[in-house]
Amino acid sequence: MGMSGGHGRGQPVAEINVTPLVDVMLVLLIIFMITAPMMNNSGIDVDLPKEQAPPLDAVEDQLVLGIDKDLKFFLNDTETPKADLPAKLRAIAEANPDAPVFLKADREVPYGEVAWVLSAAKKAGMPRLGFVFDPGVGP
Repeated sequence: MGMSGGHGRGQPVAEINVTPLVDVMLVLLIIFMITAPMMNNSGIDVDLPKEQAPPLDAVEDQLVLGIDKDLKFFLNDTETPKADLPAKLRAIAEANPDAPVFLKADREVPYGEVAWVLSAAKKAGMPRLGFVFDPGVGP
């Protein structure tokens, strides 16, 4: 005696109604489509140079050195005075010497400031340095 699908009169239907499930999934999809672009907002406003290159793979807990057009220095999204930067870089390098460091500088930042940050990172013991730029067409 097998289980019946309940197609007779008065018997319960043993089929799953997927319509409410689809409705809920579509609502969640719309919510994620609206909120996902808002989550990519970075803390500092930098006009990055545009060059043709493949995008970098995202790495968790990566260190980003930032310089905005007003010559404010940032470690990830935290503003750091220029005088404190070498000591903080040294402490970070001692904790994790093989971690890559990415430089994110506004296109209007003088080359001397960029060179100073690169030199400070190298002196701190950070051998792996990279640059962040918009992967579009060059100027």
